[in-house]
Amino acid sequence: MAVEPVPDAPAALVDLPDGRGLLLADVHAGIEAGLRREGVELASGAQGRREVILDLLARTGADRLIVLGDLGHAIGSPSREEREELETLVAAVTERVPLTIVKGNHDGEIESLLADRERVTITGGEGIRRGEIGLVHGHTWPSRDVLGAEIVCVGHEHPVVRLEDEVGGARKERVWLRGSIDPEPFEDYYEDCPEIDGELVVCPAFNDLSGGTWVNVEGQTFLSPFLPNALEEGDAYLLDGTRLGPYDRV
Repeated sequence: MAVEPVPDAPAALVDLPDGRGLLLADVHAGIEAGLRREGVELASGAQGRREVILDLLARTGADRLIVLGDLGHAIGSPSREEREELETLVAAVTERVPLTIVKGNHDGEIESLLADRERVTITGGEGIRRGEIGLVHGHTWPSRDVLGAEIVCVGHEHPVVRLEDEVGGARKERVWLRGSIDPEPFEDYYEDCPEIDGELVVCPAFNDLSGGTWVNVEGQTFLSPFLPNALEEGDAYLLDGTRLGPYDRV
């Protein structure tokens, strides 16, 4: 499998032309500082996030870390706390492996902080294709090159499901969404749309504090301009690998 979720983690291994990449989406470093500005007091989770990412790199033996957008949290200029977390995290990661950041809507000023770092590559918001894997955050339309890949991975959506038990209790669970790409929204958007015959993988958010789109709750609005239309039929999978079936009927 060219995109293989890591069991019990919001991460996947992806096959690249030059090795295997560890794929994460929506890290949202510094999110606690943003939440404090909204009146929510939380201690920083920076160390915990860093330790989890380094542990995943060690466990999987990945050759590269790919962050599928929103490495940071602030849409504008990051706070001092966020800058410190980003600098410490990127230094720790790049001591081990190169880092690719596919820009998301929360990464507007990421170049000013990280562009001159060794072993760091930052791509545009339209995404990048590595072999038969297309990588894009999902807040804007993917490039034609990305759409021609066999598997297109997107973040941004933070998909979650509401699960209820027999006594009426409910809980939120992060999920992966996977299914064939429906080309229609891209054919409507691009005058010269490439042939599309691949699979779409919508990645769960790495940071569980960042909210999410309830994919099985009626009336929810998706964030991406091409979802849910590009994934009319797809399955949801829990982080432990459990297949829940069609995501909109879980």
